[in-house]
Amino acid sequence: MAVVIEMTTRRRSPSPLLTRMRDRSPGLGDGFMGGAVAAGLGLASFAVLVTLLWISSPYPDSGPGGAMHVAAALWLLAHGAELVRTDTLSGVPAPLGLPPLLLFALPVWLLHRAARDATDGGGGGGDEDDVEEDAEGVAHARLVSPRTAWAGVVLGYLAVAAPAALYAAGGVLRPSWVGTGLCVPLVAVVAAGAGVWSAYGRPGRPLRLLLGTLPSGVRPLVPGPDRRPGIAARAAAAGVAVLLGGGALLVVVSLVGHGATTQAGLLRLTEGWSGRFAVVLLCVALFPNAAVWAAAYALGPGFALGAGHAVGPLSSAPALLLPPFPLLAAVPEAGEGTPLHWAAGVVPLVAGVFVGWTVAKGAASGERGGTRPGGTRAAPWSAGRTARAAALASVMCAAVLAGLAALSGGPLGSAVLSRFGPQWWQVAAATLAWLGLLSIPTAVGARAWRCRTPGSKEPTIGEQWKKAADGAREQRRTRKGDGRGSFTHTGVAGIAGVAGGPEAARARGVDPSGDGGSGEGGGRTRRGASTADGTSVPHPPSPTPDALYAPYEYDALPDRDRDFEPYDFLPPDPAPGRYDTPAPPDRSSPPGTP
Repeated sequence: MAVVIEMTTRRRSPSPLLTRMRDRSPGLGDGFMGGAVAAGLGLASFAVLVTLLWISSPYPDSGPGGAMHVAAALWLLAHGAELVRTDTLSGVPAPLGLPPLLLFALPVWLLHRAARDATDGGGGGGDEDDVEEDAEGVAHARLVSPRTAWAGVVLGYLAVAAPAALYAAGGVLRPSWVGTGLCVPLVAVVAAGAGVWSAYGRPGRPLRLLLGTLPSGVRPLVPGPDRRPGIAARAAAAGVAVLLGGGALLVVVSLVGHGATTQAGLLRLTEGWSGRFAVVLLCVALFPNAAVWAAAYALGPGFALGAGHAVGPLSSAPALLLPPFPLLAAVPEAGEGTPLHWAAGVVPLVAGVFVGWTVAKGAASGERGGTRPGGTRAAPWSAGRTARAAALASVMCAAVLAGLAALSGGPLGSAVLSRFGPQWWQVAAATLAWLGLLSIPTAVGARAWRCRTPGSKEPTIGEQWKKAADGAREQRRTRKGDGRGSFTHTGVAGIAGVAGGPEAARARGVDPSGDGGSGEGGGRTRRGASTADGTSVPHPPSPTPDALYAPYEYDALPDRDRDFEPYDFLPPDPAPGRYDTPAPPDRSSPPGTP
């Protein structure tokens, strides 16, 4: 054992090179690896899904190599890249550029997480604190600059995306090189930049640089205080949420209303549970697209189901001969619009009111982003500034809806199949018109109402005087019954009249004549008292404890005594306290408190 201890104590420390490698700061290499891993995870997810569907298919038309080509092509389509289908009946390649928005969320999330992990000094754990602490608890800045982490993640992601695009080019669905060269790097740059910005606490300098073209009076409305979104940004987010939520609700209601057609389309499109499962997965992936299309329908422009076939609330053109896809069952019938179709306008109406109300709440609080805990409340905004905030929120909401409309549509072929989905510029103009006309008057009116409501509840001068008088009376009652000594009513008002006459006074042990006698109490019964002729008056029995606190009857007072003031009922001298009794001869100080 001694030898073991000696060998343990003589263990050599690691070399300085190994120490530096272990404690080195993560740099471009770690970011590169993070981006490559994010791209590999995305490709693997699509490969697993396509492989499962290929295995479960009873009649696969290709081998595992073809399934892997399709998986790589779908991964590029999730970035917004356009694909080209070569095995058409006419032999003419047909474009396929309608990306499911649900698939678009996967690469964005993976890139965001990779960028957060690359900026972490520990090399992982994107949810940990954004700073490091040494043994003494002193916080230090990260060892990785944001530019290094961002560049590493983007380069690593593109290093995997390029071979994947080359591999997908050998399959049935070939990527369009122009769309792939634009969309994939753009998604990588934006998502990785957002991840780095979020990991560093969302500093305001990048936003200020992006918003440099806006007027100085409008910039504080986008980034709020304490690195929170500003009032305009929050209102725009609320408007987008209401529009998309309303669109999703319209899709669900229409599918339920056309339930028989939806079920028939699912059963006719394919046979076997594996094919129907694939159709259901495709419907789920395309449901966000359908929500955006329904929002465009509610706004007025509608969407297109092929070139020259527009669908809107006012009128719907006859649709093409489309396959019985379940989501297409929610499309309204061809013909003129009915009041049931016009009822979809409630969605932008609610969105405009909601945006205006959100702006009004922030404007009434009087602060850039709302009243902070412990902060002072500033003056409410003016009507002009409130209107500008509502207008900016409408513009931001219109920009977001335009981008979603552009992403949710695309071609499904050539000729009449070259246009599916809403037009982004029409959606932007309709959103701006609806929200601008509704949110600005709502915000100004709600701000005026919220600023006037607190002032109308303030008490008047008369009410304040009444509350002060009631408080003074309550304090006097408290002083009377604070338990410092026994309280005895004195004087004519306290003895002769208040309790109902001489009989009640004698029952309490008080002289009904009210002459007071001698003693401190003024109205207390004297022991051994006698009348004028020398006849002794018998001592009345001691009053019971309940008799001392018997209720007085104000109506028993004679008419001549009804002009007494409230202060006439107070004792002439304060009640004797517990320390008013003379101390015994052998004690020079009052007894201590028990």
